[in-house]
Amino acid sequence: MKLVFCGTPAFAVPTLKLALRAGYDVPLVVTQPDRPVGREQTLTAPPVKTTAMEEGIPVVQPEKIRNNAEFRAQMEALRPDAILVVAYGRIIPKWMLELPRLGNLNLHASLLPKYRGAAPIQWAIACGETVTGVTTMRIDAGLDTGDMLLKAEMPIAADDTAVTLAPRLSQLGASLLIETLRGFEAGEMQPTKQDDSQATLAPILKKEDGRIDFSLSATEIFNRLRGFQPWPGAFTTFRGKQLTVHAARPGVGLQLEQAEVTVSGDRLLVGCGQRSVLDLMEVQPEGKKRMSARDFANGYRPQPGEMLGR
Repeated sequence: MKLVFCGTPAFAVPTLKLALRAGYDVPLVVTQPDRPVGREQTLTAPPVKTTAMEEGIPVVQPEKIRNNAEFRAQMEALRPDAILVVAYGRIIPKWMLELPRLGNLNLHASLLPKYRGAAPIQWAIACGETVTGVTTMRIDAGLDTGDMLLKAEMPIAADDTAVTLAPRLSQLGASLLIETLRGFEAGEMQPTKQDDSQATLAPILKKEDGRIDFSLSATEIFNRLRGFQPWPGAFTTFRGKQLTVHAARPGVGLQLEQAEVTVSGDRLLVGCGQRSVLDLMEVQPEGKKRMSARDFANGYRPQPGEMLGR
């Protein structure tokens, strides 16, 4: 079976490696262009490109694919049996959907139809799910609306973040996509339509998603903090300047007004919705280094009745 692989970040690498180990012919890898990264804005290759080059596979990095005649001619000349799409980050155009006999097979990091969209891992954690998983599907013209092929579940630990969960899902998904290919080879794959009435969305994250809403319960805020790692994280304001929250947990004890911040012993507590409190463990005032709650309390000395987000 001849495959073209489309993927960009580290999440896609295990699938590419496993496809090669399974003996599939991968004559071309498609990934996004190199991008500037970090404070120095160093031009950096995507992880999938690095892996492909290590394996000696030709790589193309088109900026656009929908009306790219050169790229289309290259793909049509290869006549792949299937195109594997794993976190590629581009909408697949109609001509590409129709090219391979088995279609464009996608690995999606949720249990579809829940969490369709660009950030399924982040939103599943942020919404307090305790179980997630991966789904293989055949891409159609919609947003993660294609027919499902196989699913596999995975628990979300209470202390999981998007950073810790993503690598486990990528490994699980790699195995599932190879199992999907084997199913097609054996003639045993039976696509299943999604129930659109059960669909939820996981839209691309925005900076504002990290702003803490203290009308939510402490548990809800904690889940969003875990889900929105490493970006946009969780932040609020204190005395008119941004305060980033790097670590927190639901607390117990004092009854506080929503957004009211107070020091209790070595603890820095803030009032949240449903009469709950959030224990801020590590914070970073604007322009300063990360610090413990104790160091923040000693340095800034929050006053009675003082609020966050003001």
